[in-house]
Amino acid sequence: MAALNRSTLRRLQKLPQIPSVWEGDRRPLSNADSHAIVDDDDFLEEGGECILWVDGSEGVVRAMDMVGPDAGPEAIVRALLRAMEHPQSPSPAVRPQKIVVKNREIQFYLRGVLQDLGIAIDYVPELPLIDEIFRGMEEVAVNRPPELPPEYADVLMEKAAQIWHDAPWQTLREHQIISIEVNQWDVASLYVSVLGQGRMDYGVLLYRSLESLKRFRERVVNDDSFEDLEQAFLGQDCLFLTFESAMELDEDEEEIDLADLPPSEIEPNFGNLHPLEGLRSILYEEEALTMLVALEAFHRFFRNSRRKLAAETFPNLSSRYRIPVPLADGETQQVSVKVSTMPEVSDELWQMLEDDDDDDEFEMPPLRDDLVPPNSFLSLGVVPWATVDFLRGNAQFYQGAEVDINPSGDGLPVVMIQTSHPKAKTMIQDLKEAEGVKAICFNPGEDPFQDEQYDLGILQAKNGDLYLFGEFNEDDPVHQAARQKWDRRCQSTQGWCGLVIAKGLMGASRGQPQLKDMIALFEVRWVSAKDLGIGPLQLMPTF
Repeated sequence: MAALNRSTLRRLQKLPQIPSVWEGDRRPLSNADSHAIVDDDDFLEEGGECILWVDGSEGVVRAMDMVGPDAGPEAIVRALLRAMEHPQSPSPAVRPQKIVVKNREIQFYLRGVLQDLGIAIDYVPELPLIDEIFRGMEEVAVNRPPELPPEYADVLMEKAAQIWHDAPWQTLREHQIISIEVNQWDVASLYVSVLGQGRMDYGVLLYRSLESLKRFRERVVNDDSFEDLEQAFLGQDCLFLTFESAMELDEDEEEIDLADLPPSEIEPNFGNLHPLEGLRSILYEEEALTMLVALEAFHRFFRNSRRKLAAETFPNLSSRYRIPVPLADGETQQVSVKVSTMPEVSDELWQMLEDDDDDDEFEMPPLRDDLVPPNSFLSLGVVPWATVDFLRGNAQFYQGAEVDINPSGDGLPVVMIQTSHPKAKTMIQDLKEAEGVKAICFNPGEDPFQDEQYDLGILQAKNGDLYLFGEFNEDDPVHQAARQKWDRRCQSTQGWCGLVIAKGLMGASRGQPQLKDMIALFEVRWVSAKDLGIGPLQLMPTF
């Protein structure tokens, strides 16, 4: 049995002891209980348990912990010590005079661990306060509505799968708006905006009014602070369908592009946004019916008009459909809808962006993130001069420097991007179409959602396009060391560096490409963030 450190005992003994009785217990959670506490399906599948410590005299919870079924008896002691020294309720740090439990093993274990703290540990057959807390959690869970009405859940998931298969974000941009006249369930029209052109968030937003749509777009363009953007996001009035990966990614795993995943690994999310309600991931019956009709109408319209919608100019199109709606009594209702493009509104939204660009102190092209394939291996290092000479004569593609680079130092500082052979060839072709690479830069960036600072790796193409090739946490000591070496090496080469594109992402050569794997070398200038002149960048909330 583990024992408390003597220093810990002395600290606990200094706590004032009050004449109160605390209840403690550890109980396995049912699905109903757990969803009232934590929204984590993986935790439930593992058989999560809840540890509770309650002050019976005050009737307050002093500590609550969620633990896995394999957690030992030490977990209940850890929760108890926190209940004494750092209670989650606004109560002082104290020791109880007495503790009651309904589990003999817990009683004997606590007696052994707490024997020097002057706390009586008794067994009782019932714990009325803890029993009442769990009954309350069960009632909350039972009364909690499902995310989708059960009678419409399956058909809504089918409609979501249709939208994912349609992939309207490959054709429509966010400012190209489509209206759907519903005239049912107190909804006159919905205004559809598609997410996904930036390969970050995929989905469709269905605004209940043009005013809400325009107001949000205007605030996104004009508001600079994170707080203003957050308020703009919560101020939208719309239903939404978004998509995310059904796979759980590790914290250190690179973010993936959903478009690269099979449909079986895509998970749809439905919800509602309203200025007075905020974000709600639950659809009630009338909202579910509205969403069902709108998604089916949008699917039919997009399927029939895909080629016309892909035209350079957003066309003026309109169609009518009769959408069958299953009713609760088993009958089917036919809802007549009209779907139309809105070129004038789309032009107005696009003009907002154009005006914002005109107001900028300098004209900066958008920072693109569609060059480097997801899951590529990226490294910041050096290539020996002998290897540089070999690549100059043998690489499948070589872009030379405008001058002879002085071969000083231990080699040419390079950004190495390793991916599959087909994707590497696509990268090279994209850069050739951009007239080659002009410079490599590291520019400051920040994520206001996580309060984190980043070193953004940026490639500047000769046609002016900017490509993001990496996001490095400024607090990462490995990256800090690599950046220091990079800057020192670039000084040795009078500001020259390189981009190496390699194949062989899988197998033994992953992370350590051989000469035969390095298929492209670009010799380019290294420029400072000040020379690039775009200023600090901030992650913008899209949805």
